[in-house]
Amino acid sequence: QVQLVESGGGLVQPGGSLRLSCAASGRLFSTSTMGWYRQAPGKQRELVATITRSGYTNYVDSVKGRFTISKDNAKNTVYLQMNSLKPEDTAVYYCNSYPTPFFTWGQGTQVTVSS
Repeated sequence: QVQLVESGGGLVQPGGSLRLSCAASGRLFSTSTMGWYRQAPGKQRELVATITRSGYTNYVDSVKGRFTISKDNAKNTVYLQMNSLKPEDTAVYYCNSYPTPFFTWGQGTQVTVSS
């Protein structure tokens, strides 16, 4: 069973940067499109960015030009570089497969953007 462990979150001021990591226990990146999702308080979980097997990336409009998704197949890790962070980016961030989240959700990593 694949386990996902997200890390790298924290408290950052508006305009700051964070790099999130998602480490998987199994070889899932070679076979799956992976995505970063986020869930803000009182809101539904939403997709933020995806990366395909071949490395093609896609982003929701609200993060285009600010976030970059990447992966390291050898390390079974997906990354999310977040720049120019805004208060509305505050959420718990998760990774999972896309379009169907096949794997058990990890605990997520909290990102708080506040001055």
